[in-house]
Amino acid sequence: MPRSSGYAVPILALALGHVLANAVRTLPAVAADVLARDLELSQQGLAAVTGAFPLAFALAMVPVGVALDRFGVRQTALTVLAVAGLGAVLAALAPGAGAMLFAQAVLGAGCAGMLMGPMTYAARAVPPARFGLWAGIILTFGNTGMLLSASPLALLIEWQGWRAGFWAMAALAVLAFVAVALTVRQPPPPRRAPITLWQDARQVLAIAASPALRPLMVFAFASFAVVLGLRGLWGGPWLMQVKGLSRIEAGNILFGCALALTVAPVLCGWVDRWLRRPVLLLVGSHLAVAGLILALLAGRSLPPAWDAAIFALIGGLISFQMVTFGMLRAMVPAEETGRALSAQNIAFFGGAAVMQGVSGVAAAWGGVGAALASFAVALVVCSLGFLVLRRRLGRAA
Repeated sequence: MPRSSGYAVPILALALGHVLANAVRTLPAVAADVLARDLELSQQGLAAVTGAFPLAFALAMVPVGVALDRFGVRQTALTVLAVAGLGAVLAALAPGAGAMLFAQAVLGAGCAGMLMGPMTYAARAVPPARFGLWAGIILTFGNTGMLLSASPLALLIEWQGWRAGFWAMAALAVLAFVAVALTVRQPPPPRRAPITLWQDARQVLAIAASPALRPLMVFAFASFAVVLGLRGLWGGPWLMQVKGLSRIEAGNILFGCALALTVAPVLCGWVDRWLRRPVLLLVGSHLAVAGLILALLAGRSLPPAWDAAIFALIGGLISFQMVTFGMLRAMVPAEETGRALSAQNIAFFGGAAVMQGVSGVAAAWGGVGAALASFAVALVVCSLGFLVLRRRLGRAA
């Protein structure tokens, strides 16, 4: 059995990519106003442009899942880091909305392997009993990227503009590339039988659509959409346009949310190991987040401390989404881990892409508040759908 000192450093080096992914996809929250102004976009247009990120991310999960199982974590991670770095440079240089749309798509495709890389490495190197704990560590470390895209990037954008934020992301991509190149040596898993790339890709899609995993896929559809929607786009406009805060003040509140998202996954992993009630934790936490979003909207006239508390609570409770990784890991053999985790990420980011568009339409109709409310509705629908599908699956079995 491998010692933790043997796998900890490579896992954390790979998780640097997840730091990058979290920072770059949540950067628009503190730059939405200047991005929309410079790119001549409406709120709905900005949602559509930034929605290219999760859409490309979801589409890229099929080749990423295949690559992780076929070529190994090291080669896949280095490739996607190079693509993400290119996307950050394209975004920094983007002269208009079309160029930014393309840059967001490149970024989304590049960031598609940033979480699955360390997760797949851990699933193969870490003893099964400790995988849930390490999943929480990976998420906690990776979520520090959202700390970077709160107050620090707000200050940088206020000082040098939003393009400087994307240049900083390009530099982070280079740092992560070097760290992975120096530390990760895990070979790809042995194959049971010869299989074509097309068969590999079909297996990722088959796993995503399989009846056994369907409840988790439905749950995931709304789960990460909330993180990306609130922390990645609409949180900043809510605080700056509706509550009247400055960019730095809004960044400080979003920093609190990001801090909760950073600390909570490890705590959620401990709670899951102690309570051993994953379904209760998933559904209870996500229905509570739906209620908190509605409470946020109801407190429009309350002081900013109300918003700070709500955002922090949302960041903490939504982090129970990490329980899905342990549930999924227990349902598939080791050689299918990369494809299975990638299949689940299709649901996470496919849902985020759809909800980004839905929230943009809602914002055009009823403002930022309506955009936020759309996520509360999605949480309720997908959480209840998860329960219904699990019950049907139990009866069928």
